[in-house]
Amino acid sequence: MAPLVPLLLMFLLSSSSTTSSSLDISHAVAASVGDELNHYVVVETSSLEPSTVCQGHKVSPPASGNLAGGAWVPLSHPHGPCSSAGHNVAPPSSVADTLRWDQHRAGYIQRKLSVENPLADAPAQTPQSSEVNSEPAGTFAVGNEAPSSSSDVAPAATGGGKLPGVTQHMVIDTASDVPWVQCAPCPKPQCHPQTDATYDPSKSGTYAPFPCSSPICRQLGPYANGCTGAGNTGQCQYRVQYPDGSATSGTYISDVLTITPTPAGTVSSFRFGCSHALQRPELFSNTTAGIMSLGRGAQSLSSQTKGTYGNVFSYCVPPTASQRGFFTLGVPRIAASRYVLTPMLKSKMAPSMYLVRLQAITVAGQRVAVPPMVFAPGAVMDSRTVITRLQPTAYRALRDAFRAQMSAYRVAPPKGQLDTCYDFTGIRTLRLPKISLVFDSRSNGGAAVELDSSGVLFNSCLAFASTGGGDGSTGIIGYVQQRTIEVLFNVGGSAVGFRRGAC
Repeated sequence: MAPLVPLLLMFLLSSSSTTSSSLDISHAVAASVGDELNHYVVVETSSLEPSTVCQGHKVSPPASGNLAGGAWVPLSHPHGPCSSAGHNVAPPSSVADTLRWDQHRAGYIQRKLSVENPLADAPAQTPQSSEVNSEPAGTFAVGNEAPSSSSDVAPAATGGGKLPGVTQHMVIDTASDVPWVQCAPCPKPQCHPQTDATYDPSKSGTYAPFPCSSPICRQLGPYANGCTGAGNTGQCQYRVQYPDGSATSGTYISDVLTITPTPAGTVSSFRFGCSHALQRPELFSNTTAGIMSLGRGAQSLSSQTKGTYGNVFSYCVPPTASQRGFFTLGVPRIAASRYVLTPMLKSKMAPSMYLVRLQAITVAGQRVAVPPMVFAPGAVMDSRTVITRLQPTAYRALRDAFRAQMSAYRVAPPKGQLDTCYDFTGIRTLRLPKISLVFDSRSNGGAAVELDSSGVLFNSCLAFASTGGGDGSTGIIGYVQQRTIEVLFNVGGSAVGFRRGAC
């Protein structure tokens, strides 16, 4: 038996040595796995594209459609399967047309913020194809007309009841002031076809125009467009010009706006544009009837209702067109600690817009090398711009860091202003580096907001671009980066909040 002892001792020594080594390896593996989970996300390529079936809400809506004295409505992409506009709609615009339109939108915002020429309008170079509208739209009802059986009246929130008045699908716009919908009479070609029943003020008992001599009419300022009629019978007219060459004009009126079928969800004497003519109507989608403006101007929905809803609103853009998000008025019933907060800034050149300031950007857990002063001009939070614009130095640093992390994938040709594109043909899953935008905050660490995987890529390209100007230009945070994040605008409190995984 003696010869067995050395073998046993050797085994024990070997086992002891192997156990120590195994522990070291296990710790290294655990650390590696932890880094992987913290800094990367693995997603299926199919999850980045919408399906043909509406998947509804990721998070359950409020039980009664209202929240602490506020109002809640679903948001959906006009051309997606979740839109209640039905199937009789034109197909969505191409990626190329969307990016061209988006470039005009971004240029318009930057010109408004320009010290050199703040009032400059966009040049007359506009998208050539129709219906470039792809922004999220909400459902609102105007007037007190009883809806006909042929009207597309959507159930309000989750209560199941029908909204009084005529249902209108409207694009939400945080960078404009005057809400408007198409109104009868609205002959073609001055108006665009729409799937919603057209709002007819003559059929609403609560409709009222404004005399040209009224304070409300004078308050229109740059949006005033003269009078129809003469003397005390003259009706106030409005006109709004957009950066893509389109415009809306008509009579400025008031009527009841129903957001949800509850007392808290009804806005009496809501002021808006009754549009009787559009310039370049082919640029408006037939799935929407107008624009719900949310800027700081006195005419916007948020400004008109600040006495009721506390000058607070929020929205959440869904990750794809096959899912729903939401829009709210009022303070959400969510703990304040769940929001990452940053100060809301204001520009003297464009006082209607909401600005924030970035401090840094991280890619896969590492801060990209950008001098803090590059971010000093701030960035506009916009619900309609598609792609986020960064100052050139910041964009190049982000792009280079992202490219380094994506070196395993095939490079594809650029698409419009997107110069970092990939060919994922035959690839089922992607290993994406996590990207976080770090906003200014009252704490030293900054307010870090990690983007959802749906907010990193747009049509297989990095969903960021350069502002095109120098580092003194203002950035824009587009709605792709806002996907699944509830963006809270506390206008009265001068703060913008972000809550991840909200829709």
